This record gives sequence, structure tokens and C-alpha cells, in this order.
Amino acid sequence: MTDLHPVRRALLSVSDKTGLIELGKSLAERGVELLSTGGTAKALRDAGLAVRDVSDVTGFPEMMDGRVKTLHPMVHGGLLALRDNDAHVAAMTEHGIGEIDLLVVNLYPFEAALKRGAAYDEMIENIDIGGPAMIRAAAKNHAFVNTVVDVEDYGVLLEELDQNDGQTSFVFRQWLAQNAYARTAAYDAAVSNWMAGAIGLEAPRRRAFAGQIAQTLRYGENPHQDAAFYTDGSDRVGVATAQQLQGKELSYNNINDTDAAFELVSEFAPEDGPAVAIIKHANPCGVARGATLIEAYTKAFDCDRTSAFGGIVALNQPLDGETAEAIAQIFTEVVIAPGASDEAKAIFAAKKNLRLLITDGLPNPQDAGLTTRQVSGGMLVQDKDIGHRAMDDLKVVTEKAPTEEQMADLLFAWKVAKHVKSNAIVYVKDGQTVGVGAGQMSRVDSATIAGVKAQRMADAMELPASLAKGSAVASDAFFPFADGLMEAAANGATCVIQPGGSMRDDEVIKAANEAGLAMVFTGMRHFRH
Repeated sequence: MTDLHPVRRALLSVSDKTGLIELGKSLAERGVELLSTGGTAKALRDAGLAVRDVSDVTGFPEMMDGRVKTLHPMVHGGLLALRDNDAHVAAMTEHGIGEIDLLVVNLYPFEAALKRGAAYDEMIENIDIGGPAMIRAAAKNHAFVNTVVDVEDYGVLLEELDQNDGQTSFVFRQWLAQNAYARTAAYDAAVSNWMAGAIGLEAPRRRAFAGQIAQTLRYGENPHQDAAFYTDGSDRVGVATAQQLQGKELSYNNINDTDAAFELVSEFAPEDGPAVAIIKHANPCGVARGATLIEAYTKAFDCDRTSAFGGIVALNQPLDGETAEAIAQIFTEVVIAPGASDEAKAIFAAKKNLRLLITDGLPNPQDAGLTTRQVSGGMLVQDKDIGHRAMDDLKVVTEKAPTEEQMADLLFAWKVAKHVKSNAIVYVKDGQTVGVGAGQMSRVDSATIAGVKAQRMADAMELPASLAKGSAVASDAFFPFADGLMEAAANGATCVIQPGGSMRDDEVIKAANEAGLAMVFTGMRHFRH
């Protein structure tokens, strides 16, 4: 096998016609014979190019609505034959099989049909058979054959041909082959996952996941770790689909934290008023509602001013100039919002390192999906936590019932607790988090830490009492003992929202009654590990 191999004959069969004519002309100018199928052949012929139909090569017409056209030895023999194997060459000569040196294929638009919610029968018709078969054949024979599956690689191919006098290198063909197999893997993953959902299979025997490179990253969580960012093709509104208007390239930690911030703030519908979430290390250090965006930001900032330094700010409404001015007063890594005014953009323009991301809206927190986590030797897969509780879902379990104002704060705290690492304790007062305890091994410790933060901010603001005094408190899981509840009460909480379900619920309810607390059960927990 020689390293360089010429491209004399190409087979083009594409669903996406972007760049097709330019590629066809460029190949023809280099003396490459063009073979093609169906609509691709017509497009090339309409552009004045000489094209030979695959049906002429195989001696069979396209049939069964195009389901059968390239599945033939005249095609696959031309792709799979080893040019340096005498037996293969003899077989090609005996049967009149011509070499195919270049395959250009992009597959039926299955993923596009999936995004638009196509019906079952249409999805089936968008499952490509001949395309993946040819891609796999050509990629296997990359010692001699080039396999191009992405429009963005057309120019790269032509550059390679120009640099090598109409030939391609083995290293180049290897690179194309790896990309080709990744494409068919991603395609098959989309098909298999769709079908699992279509037939209601919650835990299929095999799961496949795929992603497409969005950017390589300077490093991962730490400088000694390599990293990259891949999109999953879902087009969910958020960090993966946002437009970055300014600032340095996002880091691994920026992307992770920005996603956490935007998913949290999306829990608060814009029509219900402005809301702001400030995130640090994937945990909220402040979340608040306000009559205006600047009020919401100020309240969120006043929950934990220290942790907000170098944090991520997410807004549920377009960023305005006044709020941008306030955010710009401290070091902020990223701001993400569903839009921004020209005034806000101008203010941030002076902060060269601040990343401003703009989206087309907010993600729907009720959208179903899967979450994955790699463990040694395997992967954990679960439904996304889209658990929701409205006021009518809550059960009052104490002698004292929450007031209307307390109930609003309880639901606010519950939404925030869903996005706090377990064990999670969240104090809220008047639509503002005033203390957050996250990720502790003991729920009592989380309650204590949140209380300490509330007192610390009160001291910094020269207030006479802790911010947590008179607050509502949320616990992401039940209180197994009364000690955590009593710690929250000692820190100033007057009402409680928690899942319930402990063997000692009666003991906890009794303690709440004795402390004069109002408490409601949700019947749902929000562990977040």
C-alpha cells in the first residue's frame, strides 16, 4: 500500500445539497468521473456536469421509492476492493467493477424529522440504509478510499487534492474514516433512541449517545485535563445554542455553571416577573424575583455578595442597561439572558473579559429528556428531573397553615432547592434567597451553613437581625430527624417545605408544632448529586 492514492472516480449521493454543485465542478475540473443517484444526479446534471447514474453502473433501476439503488456489488465492490490484492483486482476485472476512490454521502435527514416531531411512518422513511452501508464500506477501505460525510469537509478535501496533485494521503483518509464512523454511530444512536421512546421502552438493552464538536476547550475542570464541548443535536435553548456577543472563549467550568444558572432561572416564567440567578460552582449563591430586573439582581446579589464575585448571572428577561451597569460593578464571568438592549451591550463592551450570551428564549423546565453520568465501567442514565409542584399539590401537615405570602416563598424555595446540590437547605424571604446550604453530608450542617450565610450578610448590611428571620425554608429531601428542622427554626425560619416520607415524620411534625412552625409536604424529593 502506498501512502498517496489518486482520486479518479467519485460517487456522490447527498440529501443536503449545500455546496454540491461547487464540489462537483471542482472534482470535474480535476478530471474526476462523477457517479450519482436520484436527486443528486439531477442537480449535478442541471448544473451542466457530466454524471453517470448509478443505475447505469449496476444495471438495475432505482426501485421501491428509492429504497434500493446502491445496495449492489458494482457499488460495494468498487468501494471495498483492495487495490493491492491480486485476487480483488482479478474479481473486479472479471465482473467489470470499477474502482470508487471517493464517496460523498450525507444521510437522510432523520434528526431533522425528529426535531419537528414527525409521525412514526415518516420517521421510518427517514431511516437511511444505503448511505450508512456505503459509508461503512468506504471507511473500512480507507487505505484507498476517501469518505466524506460532512459538507464542511468539501473544502478540506479539495485542499488535500491540490496539495498532492490530485491524490490524498493515508493520514487524511484515516481522519475521514474516523469521522465517517462517528457519523454513522451518531445516526444509529438517534434512530435507536427515538425508537426506544416510540415503543415506550424505558430501559433498552443497549443505549447509544452521540455528540458533535462545538469547540475544543483549553482544558477541563483543571489545567491538566483535556476537554471539549459537544452538542447533542436537540437545539434546547441554553448555553449550547446561545450566541456569544463578547468576551473570552467559554471554559469547561463556565459552560457547566452557565447551564446550571440558565436552567434554574428558567423555573421562573418571565410573565410572572423578572428573576435573576447567580451561580458559583454549579450552586446558586443568590436567586430572587423583583418588580424590575435591577431589583431582582440586587436582591439575588444581596444573598451572598462574597460568593457572587466571579459568578455566573442568568436572567429570565432581556438584559437592560440599568441591570448591566450593576452587574458590571463586580467581576462576573458570564451573563446569559434571552436578549439584551443596545445600552446593555454598550456597557458590557467595556468589560472585555465578561462573556455575554444571548438566547432566543428560555428552556421549558418541563421538557422531558435524559441525563447521563459516567461511572467506572459504565454509565448511569435517568430521566431528567422535571418534577413540579403547584400550590394545590402541597399538603399542610402542621396545626398552623402557611399564609399566602409564606406559601409563595415556600414554592420559590422549593424551585431553587431543586437546583442545589444535596443535601440542600434554602432559606427564602419575600421572593429572595437569604441563605443557601449545599452539598453537605449532613442536612443539619446544610441548615447551619445557610444560617451562617444569612447572618453574615445581615452583619455586612448592618441589619439588626439575620436575613433568615421570618423566612421560609426548603429541604430537597425529608428531615430524617427533627434536628435539621430545629436548626432551621433556630436560624429564623417560620415555615417549611419538604418531601415528607420519613419513618419519623410524626416526630418531625410534632417538633414543628411545638416550635410554632407551618409545614407542608410535597411528596416529591429533589436529590441532586
